[in-house]
Amino acid sequence: MAQIRLAIFDFDGVLVDSEYLAARVECERYRQHGLDMEVGEFCARFSGLTGAAIFREVEAILGRSLPADLHARIEGELDRVLEREVEAVDGAREVAARIGVPSCICSNSGSARIAAMLMRAGLGEGFDGPVFSAIELDPPAPKPSPEVFRKALRHFAVAPREALVIEDSVHGVRAAAAAGARVAGFVGGRHTHPGHADRLTEAGAETVYARHGELPRLIEAFNRWDGAVN
Repeated sequence: MAQIRLAIFDFDGVLVDSEYLAARVECERYRQHGLDMEVGEFCARFSGLTGAAIFREVEAILGRSLPADLHARIEGELDRVLEREVEAVDGAREVAARIGVPSCICSNSGSARIAAMLMRAGLGEGFDGPVFSAIELDPPAPKPSPEVFRKALRHFAVAPREALVIEDSVHGVRAAAAAGARVAGFVGGRHTHPGHADRLTEAGAETVYARHGELPRLIEAFNRWDGAVN
């Protein structure tokens, strides 16, 4: 039975409570252009997608093109909001030191934004492993593409079933499962919504948890059970 040798953390919504902040900014700006959607619904629908993908989805919902510079303006405003307000998810500062295996970050965010948020949230020392940005791959391959997870697996030279991915979005869970990794869904961020845990399970998460203090115990459980259903 494969043992967990690597923990791969998504970033936004798993280590830093940024998904809610991003949804708040994006929802407000898109509402000004006709999108009738509250923040909670926005989180449920778009969590885990890149800003560019959300922009395209909103255009499709509205059935028309939006101003060409709107996405860039939203991203600039989001950077300013994150710099002021982003905080670590409860337990994130301690979890890397407690899980007993190497860890890394695989995210749809860019590496510069991740570095800034790690510093702002006080996570720099706890998460000093590699950071893999899906949008900075060559070519870019944001989740739900599995390529960012495959790059992490190659870097650490571990088999897919020896890696546990912690994800908070359906798109991220599907990407991790497509890479062959084992997946735990996380529902401890402010963007968590009714039905969130069920959606992550349906997407392929083997279990779902809400407090990072549970993760060491979950890794032990993953080491005892190979995920097969008789």
